[in-house]
Amino acid sequence: MQIADFDYSLPPERIALYPAETRDHSRLLKLDRNSGPVAHHLFRDLPQLLESSDLLVLNNTRVFPARLLGHRLGMTSGHLGRKSPLRSRIEVLLVNPVQGDTWEALVKPGRKIRVGEVVSFGDGQLQCEVVDRGDFGLRRLRFSYSGNFDDLVDALGRVPLPPYIARQDEPQDRARYQTVYASRRGAVAAPTAGLHFSDFVFKQLREKGINWCEITLHVGLGTFQPIHCETVENHRMEREHYEISEGAASAIRAAKAARQRVIAVGTTTTRVLETATLEHGARFPACSGETGLFIYPGFRFQCIDGLITNFHLPRSTLLMLVSALAGRERVLNAYQQAIQTGYRFYSYGDCMLVL
Repeated sequence: MQIADFDYSLPPERIALYPAETRDHSRLLKLDRNSGPVAHHLFRDLPQLLESSDLLVLNNTRVFPARLLGHRLGMTSGHLGRKSPLRSRIEVLLVNPVQGDTWEALVKPGRKIRVGEVVSFGDGQLQCEVVDRGDFGLRRLRFSYSGNFDDLVDALGRVPLPPYIARQDEPQDRARYQTVYASRRGAVAAPTAGLHFSDFVFKQLREKGINWCEITLHVGLGTFQPIHCETVENHRMEREHYEISEGAASAIRAAKAARQRVIAVGTTTTRVLETATLEHGARFPACSGETGLFIYPGFRFQCIDGLITNFHLPRSTLLMLVSALAGRERVLNAYQQAIQTGYRFYSYGDCMLVL
């Protein structure tokens, strides 16, 4: 299967640079995954589009300001024989905590920064040394600081908006690039399908008797890493940490036993639920671990029966996951209808309900 099979053309003006003025006023395209027809709604219509027996599963990860802007200080004493241009700007995106004060991070410009270099952020109250190199701009950084690390990152960091949102982050992004139910700090990108939920929608769901539960997957490189090969099967996902509480596991077990629909809110939630089912089967216990599950057409879903998801980039693993659930041609046809009828795309854009 070729990556090019999941390509499509998107006019630049269809990329949403800002969220809808009101969360639940974003548009929702309902796609029948078995036959292909689409219908057009607003997200606040969601409770009317679901059955009272449905169970929604949400990802409660919380985005932290993982984008740090700093400057190079030079080489550590063990690397003094190698010159480094001082004060040049460096951008660091924290991706994954390794151990203690060591993190994996994406560094720009990655080709120029070397092992042994020191980067300073703010007025120097937070610094890091490059201790190892990886592929595609990844570096391993060891931080030094005075005080609390999370507090410093919150004060110095920027909202890690994806690069296709071609603007600087603004103060309102701290709230809007975050779901209203986010509670578990650790994501470097938002689980964007959840951005449309509001207190009004939850109230309507509750009044209809629709239940929901929460799991956690801290969105990292596995979710947004581009594919660097031409054949789908050759791609390998980076692993991301997840947790399923006993309350969530119990709700999911009960729904499956009663043959009720389990509807994942987002591709991250989907990967967690399918990973847990592959590993544990119908007993579906509370568990935690890492998932590197890559879902593409041909995958047999064993847990979810439906999906709420945003519109995704061409050639992305996220588009492949949706195509695995509803069929590549049906999904790409739905995307074309969305483009023609003015839907907004990507993280701050509109969404789909696939049933």
